[in-house]
Amino acid sequence: MEKTRANIARKTALVVHPDIEALTVFQGALKQNGIQTILARDLPTALLAITQHYFDVAIVSSRISDEGDGWALAGVLRMAFPQSHISVIAPQTGVLELKSAINHGISSIHEHSTSPEEVVTSALATSPAHVQ
Repeated sequence: MEKTRANIARKTALVVHPDIEALTVFQGALKQNGIQTILARDLPTALLAITQHYFDVAIVSSRISDEGDGWALAGVLRMAFPQSHISVIAPQTGVLELKSAINHGISSIHEHSTSPEEVVTSALATSPAHVQ
């Protein structure tokens, strides 16, 4: 069967961050790239979204409600979506953060100072090619 625009699935992203302003900025950057975005401000909402959607891209804050809980969520995302691009936003990218990224199978790590547009561009450059 020939692929048409109607039967090609849109890419979907999950953004998990406790700050509503940050969520809004990430959503805008993803929308500009034609990515459907699901937003979550806490772990229960993120876990519910994981059970209801397939995610090509996930962008997670390293701190959602407690320090470091974003790393565990990113690890869950890696297990649930092994081919997806998983990015973590951390306060810094020192040795401990890089170790956590490796241990949790993270695709990329970005400092808080990195612009959402840069994070999105990086994620889309290496995400699965479900959409041509």
